[in-house]
Amino acid sequence: MTMQVKRPSYDACTWNPFDEIRRMQEYMEQIFSSFSMLDNRFGSEVLSPFADVVEEADKVIVTTDLPGIDRENIELSLRDNSLIINAVKGKEEETKKEGYIKKERGLMRYCRGIPLMSGVTENGASAQLKNGVLTVILPKVSQLAERKIMIE
Repeated sequence: MTMQVKRPSYDACTWNPFDEIRRMQEYMEQIFSSFSMLDNRFGSEVLSPFADVVEEADKVIVTTDLPGIDRENIELSLRDNSLIINAVKGKEEETKKEGYIKKERGLMRYCRGIPLMSGVTENGASAQLKNGVLTVILPKVSQLAERKIMIE
């Protein structure tokens, strides 16, 4: 019994192994860009941290990691039933040695919009930053009791 060998539709003279490598690289970039934490919509690289959202009977608790960021550099807002977290972490490093001075600055931005269900209010909301973990507690708005409509 003989096995048939499937031959490519192109001949060996036109086949370029570097085209195969390029296609593989493009494919891998597509895969990794779909779940990358870096977001380029804002013109520079912005880190979008993961968040945990827990719904309880009377409140919603959002927890996210913002390591190394001071509370003064964090801005929280509610917009269109989403919690928007903006934070900036700046770093400046200076090294002085004989004959030269080196000074470098770095800036890391965090931006995350977390969709929430309707019925959450900023009245009575609280936020706490402890050991690089931001916890935001948003109270739910009490829903009106269900009213029945009579059919005439």
